[in-house]
Amino acid sequence: MQIFKIPLNAGALSKKKGLEKAPDKIVGFLKDFYLTEKGMLPLFDVKEIKVDNNNLEQSHAIIQKEIEKINNYSILIGGDHSLTYPAFKAFAKNNPGSGMIIFDAHPDLQEKYEPPTHEDYLRVLIEEGVLDKDKVILVGIRNMSKEEKKFIDDNKIKNYSMREISFESLREVADSIMSVARHWEKIYISIDIDVLDSAIAQGTGHQEPGGMSTRELLYFIQRLKMLRNLGLADIVEVNPDKDVNDITSKTGAKIVVELG
Repeated sequence: MQIFKIPLNAGALSKKKGLEKAPDKIVGFLKDFYLTEKGMLPLFDVKEIKVDNNNLEQSHAIIQKEIEKINNYSILIGGDHSLTYPAFKAFAKNNPGSGMIIFDAHPDLQEKYEPPTHEDYLRVLIEEGVLDKDKVILVGIRNMSKEEKKFIDDNKIKNYSMREISFESLREVADSIMSVARHWEKIYISIDIDVLDSAIAQGTGHQEPGGMSTRELLYFIQRLKMLRNLGLADIVEVNPDKDVNDITSKTGAKIVVELG
């Protein structure tokens, strides 16, 4: 399994300091997991995509160029969520008709910045026609602006909010997601660590109460791993500088192991 470390923080606006440390921190904890929960030995080939955190546009171009070279299921470790913009552009170029499942506390559909940041990358992908709005599934959303809600409603974007997930069984939600995503050409999974409850994942820039437990997120990951059309995954927005006892970084490593 290939892992690509992407120590990008330039797309995180005012909350970027520390994000660049996450890839090394998370990779360092991978050795603590001997087997996956399915009993498989996790073997990783780790590489790094060099970025310039003083130049977001150039960094996005570098990421896109490197991801275009990937032809096997791989995992990207960020870094801020803006890296998903060039990564999915590259992925979609190689796999037309693909869709994205996003685990996040926020929909990241704010008004556009230039270049795209961690607050609007998804909106830009949709408005540029790179990502079909009918092939987006948001999971775990619990804090959005009025403008973002309008964008979701107007575009009929599939959205399993934390409120809805808490009312339904995890199995029902997972079944619904998989019934749609299995028909896509390929699936890109993006996991913003703030999808987890802030009591669990304090090491992130936007701590949001009322989120998933680690066990709930792992359930979704383990279910999605059953699909045959997984193409690429990322985990983003872990910030070791804001962490407590490395819990969030260790959780990130656990997520990577189960994604693998």
